[in-house]
Amino acid sequence: MKKLVSLVFALAMMATFVTTSEASVKFSGDAMVRPRYESYEFKGDFNKQADDLYWLYRVRLHVAADLGEGYYAKAMLASESPGWFAAVGGKGSFPETLAEDFGISQFYFGRMMEHSHYTMGKMPLNSLNNPIFDLAVYPFQPLEIPYFLYNNDRVFALNYGTKVGPGELNATLCVLDNDMQEDDVFEDSYAIHLTYKTNIGDVTIDPQILAAITDSDLIGSHSMYNPVRIVSGVDHRGDYENITPWTFGTNVVIPAGDTKFTLSGFYTYVDEDDVNYDGYLFRVKAQHGPVTAWIDYNSTEDESYGRSDDYANMFVWAQYNYKVYESAMGSFTLSPTVRYLSSEFNNDSIEFNRLRTELWAQVKF
Repeated sequence: MKKLVSLVFALAMMATFVTTSEASVKFSGDAMVRPRYESYEFKGDFNKQADDLYWLYRVRLHVAADLGEGYYAKAMLASESPGWFAAVGGKGSFPETLAEDFGISQFYFGRMMEHSHYTMGKMPLNSLNNPIFDLAVYPFQPLEIPYFLYNNDRVFALNYGTKVGPGELNATLCVLDNDMQEDDVFEDSYAIHLTYKTNIGDVTIDPQILAAITDSDLIGSHSMYNPVRIVSGVDHRGDYENITPWTFGTNVVIPAGDTKFTLSGFYTYVDEDDVNYDGYLFRVKAQHGPVTAWIDYNSTEDESYGRSDDYANMFVWAQYNYKVYESAMGSFTLSPTVRYLSSEFNNDSIEFNRLRTELWAQVKF
């Protein structure tokens, strides 16, 4: 609670500063209430979970400062819980109140120029629409937007982008952890993310590669976000430390009248002494007016430490956005949403299915 009061006080001080400075600072935010019903189906040896109805909610506050001549700074204050949510009464990884983990979720600054830009800090990744980080960090179950939910769609990084030919080239140095020792100053975990975005007629493509350039600990490869591993009790924590995964692919955006289609394909692999796996992810997405739907499929083969494990995952998302109210001051939206996840382990010997039906009630201000 003291942390929340301190943050509110800091915002008030910033607002006071704005009245006496030349910088343009804007405050905005959003709040959401999300009732969710979860139902499960299991096959195999599981610690089975019961169907449940629970209530999620969140509040996020945004600050954006225009410093002039292209310089800017942005921040987002929110709970440091999965998806920035709390659950009434608490639920799994969701805290009971937002105040328990409220903090600065994102903070980054930089400069926008005519043909280039640079950014540094804890910055958003847009992983909701770009699944390369999902596959790289969660190779055994990269579906249902795990990087967006469990990493809150951000990474500490340095980014530089510039116009090259007809498109834009972006290079991002991602700082994944801090393992530096006195005898090896390059022991920290780094990855480089390269993207080139361009248009071919009306079609937009963004070929990209995400490569670990030093040994990294793959936080999602064990039990953080893999329903098969969680409910079966199998835990290979520590097996996937100090590895260098490579992931590459592209998104292709195709407009077709009032409908926009997005095709995504990515491949990841590690080939080292004890850790050896490879996998792919395909996505087909369509957006038409207020309707958004997509289907994901993933298959990953893991031969690490002499194992021979096969993972197959499918995910379906369907959502309808109904604008209840909108003005220059903000908006109120209702969004019925259906999310279905199916995970299979070793050719159906273990199977996990989860259906989530939700109603998103969100205000933006």
